[in-house]
Amino acid sequence: MFGVRFYLAMKPTRAGVCVLVFLPVLLVPVGVATGSDTPKPTPSASVIAILGAMTVELETLEQQLTDKKERTVRGIRFVTGDLKGRTVVLAHSGMGEVNAARTAILLVEHFQPTHVLFTGIAGGLNPDLGPGDIVIGARTAYYDYGELTPNGFRPLPTVNSLTGKPNPLFFPADAGLLAAAEKATADLKLAHIKTSKGARIPRVVTGVIVTGNMFVASPTKSAELRKDFEADATEMEGAAVAQICCQQRVPCLVLRSLSDDAGAKAEENVRLFEKTAAQNSALLVTGIVARLESK
Repeated sequence: MFGVRFYLAMKPTRAGVCVLVFLPVLLVPVGVATGSDTPKPTPSASVIAILGAMTVELETLEQQLTDKKERTVRGIRFVTGDLKGRTVVLAHSGMGEVNAARTAILLVEHFQPTHVLFTGIAGGLNPDLGPGDIVIGARTAYYDYGELTPNGFRPLPTVNSLTGKPNPLFFPADAGLLAAAEKATADLKLAHIKTSKGARIPRVVTGVIVTGNMFVASPTKSAELRKDFEADATEMEGAAVAQICCQQRVPCLVLRSLSDDAGAKAEENVRLFEKTAAQNSALLVTGIVARLESK
């Protein structure tokens, strides 16, 4: 479990009086690797974890669970059950990088998943894509981590706090999960999207997803992210989960169904398309789970 060790120190104040100061040191959680040479505990059974930032992104999946059980860890609700004959655990992370990372850490510590899928909605950056289309993240990156120079913002890789070495700038998806996603796509029947020009059939592509702590509703920012990262979708959690999984050596895949184009009408479009987009994402997740080989 997570723990905090306190050390005592004497600190002089401006009045010349010494006071006791408690210096907390965060202890590494039991069951989580502390470096590349430390073996990660092997779970007794294969467990597939599915995370999403919002309720709407996971409610369809939770409705499909059988033998459902709930467990609360540090205020986060985790639901375990059977999906397509596989043991899964679902959790809502909450929005943003910190919430997503916190939930991923608790997930790895307490459930020791063999695979992690992050699903939900996102803003589209690729002009060839529209609402309801799905982007399978072959690579996921932060767009808001780096340095601001006289010449503008320069993205940098995060640092693995367990090893002190840089993480990849783009976190690659697990090859096995990517293969399962491609197989699931072959016979996937997605819900049609109703538009002013009639119903359209969503498509699935493999591409780049970028993460930042902001809801993008700006054509200028969208174009910038497309240019700088060749990104297809933008959201607020995926890279944080990918980072935790990378550092803990847990296979991970981020996939997103587009609810908007991250442009001026993004908020309006989210309200119109988020439910259908979330359902389409859940359909692909279900297909992936069904095709994963048991460990």
